[in-house]
Amino acid sequence: MNYKIEKNISEPAYIQLYKLLVNDIVGGIYEYGSKLPSKRVIAEETGVSVITVEHALTLLNEEGYVESRERSGVIVTYKGEDFLGNMQSGRLKSDEIAHKNIHKQVGTIKSDNNAVSGSKGDFPFSVLTKTMRKVMLDYGDKILIKSPNHGCTELRQELCHYLARSRGIMVEPSQVIIGSGAEYLYGLIVQLLGTDRVYAIEDPSYKKIYDVYNALGAKIDRLGMTNEGIASDALLKTKAQILHVTPFNSYPSGVTASISKKLEYIMWAKSRNGVLIEDNYESELTVSRKAEQPLFSMDPEADVVYINTFSRTIAPSMRIGYMVLPESMVELFNEKLGFYSCTVPIFDQYVISQLLKSGDFERHINRVRRQRRQQLK
Repeated sequence: MNYKIEKNISEPAYIQLYKLLVNDIVGGIYEYGSKLPSKRVIAEETGVSVITVEHALTLLNEEGYVESRERSGVIVTYKGEDFLGNMQSGRLKSDEIAHKNIHKQVGTIKSDNNAVSGSKGDFPFSVLTKTMRKVMLDYGDKILIKSPNHGCTELRQELCHYLARSRGIMVEPSQVIIGSGAEYLYGLIVQLLGTDRVYAIEDPSYKKIYDVYNALGAKIDRLGMTNEGIASDALLKTKAQILHVTPFNSYPSGVTASISKKLEYIMWAKSRNGVLIEDNYESELTVSRKAEQPLFSMDPEADVVYINTFSRTIAPSMRIGYMVLPESMVELFNEKLGFYSCTVPIFDQYVISQLLKSGDFERHINRVRRQRRQQLK
């Protein structure tokens, strides 16, 4: 292990060791399924303490490069296809390296076992608190300022970058609207599109979709489901012009729409000058190695409104959702609803923005997806 740890630089020894190990794991020196040297061996060969080695290994565990197994040691779990976009030629990207330096301000690194209680994705609590501290240090009293109406620029820009690299959705910040959860965004949709048209929803479907549309006076048509999505005959018969679907994992049926059914939804909308509401709830947590293709990016001529939240991927208390409008609706939204103040505190928006920018959010998603795949074996 020919590692040189510099003692006279500001970067902590465990961060230096962490980066050296990452480069060797990504470069294939330590292959998937192989075992790292013991903590004591690493400490002796690098001239650092065992505690320093433990901190570096905690980071590797937390980000899914390795897994500590009782009586087996530290096993490499990194596979290149699980980390698309996080690495480049075996070296950490500059923004990721800069992010790691944040740990200097935090102190002792805690184990990934300390996760957010009750969160579907079990987001590491240590990462969340570290990010909150960084936001307070970086933004200072700016966290007390009122948010712009559509959401802060930083979050909307980072969402555009994230959607482009993870979903192939290419949009501008002007198309992104931030709101406090999916239900709030459903309400905006009804106000935007009006109550003089029929809204079709899946049957069965998430109850609050119906509740919000009904409370605002929208006409609702329930369309029966098959094991591929909404039944074709129901789509043909409905008088609706707006179709609300949850194509990844419809609740409570658990149905995931097939690619043929997604194309059918697209053709349905185009044939009647309609609008698709794509509620992409929990889609990041798929067990597939390839992310689900969203309706939004399948046909540029179809009007699709994309909705997602961070409630399942970070924590239920994170009442932050976002809506992506097709370009054709941006001007109408600004005219009719642009006066609404953003319902998400600016501090929470900065935190999510930093999680996206640093890569912590995507590393967490990759980690959860790998764990789910392993559970299916």
